[in-house]
Amino acid sequence: MVVRDIVSWNSIIAAYEQNNDPIPAHGFFNKMLRFGVQPDSLTLVRLASIVAQLNDRQSSRSVHGFIMRRGWLMEDIVIGNAVVDMYAKLDVLGYARAVFEGLPIKDVISWNTLITGYAQNGHASEAIQVYQMMEENTDIIPNQWTWVSILPAYSHVGALQEGMKIHGQVIKECLHLDVFVGTCLVDMYGKCGRLDDAISFFYQMPRRTSVPWNAIIYCHGIHGYGDEALKLFREMLDEGVKPDHITFVSLLSACSHSGLVSEGQWCFHMMQEECRIKPHSKHYGCMVDLFGRAGQLKMAYDFIINMPIRPDSSVWGALLGACQIHGNIELGAYASDQLFELDSENVGYYALMSNMYANVGKWKRAEKVRSLARDRGLKTTPGWSTIEVNNKVEVFYTRNLTNPKCDEIYHELRILTGKMKTLGYDPDYSFVLQDVEDDDDEKEHILSSHSEGLAKVKNSDQCSVCV
Repeated sequence: MVVRDIVSWNSIIAAYEQNNDPIPAHGFFNKMLRFGVQPDSLTLVRLASIVAQLNDRQSSRSVHGFIMRRGWLMEDIVIGNAVVDMYAKLDVLGYARAVFEGLPIKDVISWNTLITGYAQNGHASEAIQVYQMMEENTDIIPNQWTWVSILPAYSHVGALQEGMKIHGQVIKECLHLDVFVGTCLVDMYGKCGRLDDAISFFYQMPRRTSVPWNAIIYCHGIHGYGDEALKLFREMLDEGVKPDHITFVSLLSACSHSGLVSEGQWCFHMMQEECRIKPHSKHYGCMVDLFGRAGQLKMAYDFIINMPIRPDSSVWGALLGACQIHGNIELGAYASDQLFELDSENVGYYALMSNMYANVGKWKRAEKVRSLARDRGLKTTPGWSTIEVNNKVEVFYTRNLTNPKCDEIYHELRILTGKMKTLGYDPDYSFVLQDVEDDDDEKEHILSSHSEGLAKVKNSDQCSVCV
């Protein structure tokens, strides 16, 4: 007997989806259709989430089309938010934004979803822009998930002052002890270099789960305080908090950034033998990075060859990065060949290999790699830096000519470069990765046009344009 009660079918699909079992959930949906049971809007809300979990971009268009044909997008804000969330998780942010803007009514969940989508996919500036639009809408009252959405974006661009404003609002709403909001604040202070503030706030909040511990360990790791990260890990164990797979990614990364090879090997062993956590590709990538940064490239390569799972792009990418640091062109070329097969759309790998060739003056090989990227329709993203000036985040790109005070910034940059030379500054032309032969003036211009240099000039106390 076929059960045609849509509520029962939805309940079973929801159970699979909530347990992160998207494949059986999707199979059960198809079974429902074969039995002639028509889905309702709640079914499609679940299906949108399942498609996102499966990273199935092709099916996302079918889900969207089905919803449009039923007219549900204009009638039900829940399903509208689900479609925005689906596209955001699939990193199809153009569609997510278009659906968001087309919603006749937007609630706080709609805004939070789009902000999170931008932030989690590395588009911090866009996330901040949407949040600022939300602030202008007096009908929308931010909630704890708004802060959880926007704080990582401020962390990414180093907007400490803006993050501190959020901290003030969080305190007013008595949400500073919420574990999710609190963890985002720890992350924000830590990534912005305020480790004392991060650790102080960390000890004020609940620490019964691994989530805040992972954040504070990671922040110490990225700033090169590997020993302190290990000390925090031992303290975590003493407090009876069970580490998870993210804990060990943070720990291994900390050991890698601090050159603690033996300690990293101990963590990797402990994760498997004592904590019974099976390594994921990220853990293997961290181990390759650990060996590679320390100059143990053969050990890194042997580790990859002996992995029990097939190395993915994160693993080969770690090896390629290590080869660039230590100038091993031959092994780097081998790693890049693996990457071009595994992840041919990632332009960063092409840029890295091209730069390696350029760094040793092999311009023809560098151009060959760049041509390969162009032939595949790939474009590199210009290097960029951000700096917070007068409570506003300024973004600068390499050779930036778009700032309204561009002429004054470059003029000040030339003055500062001249002053540095009188104090003994000697430009290191090895960082010029373009074939400009013996033109030292052009090389110096390339170096001085780095995005970070432009950002620092913008913030210089001596800079007349910033007074």
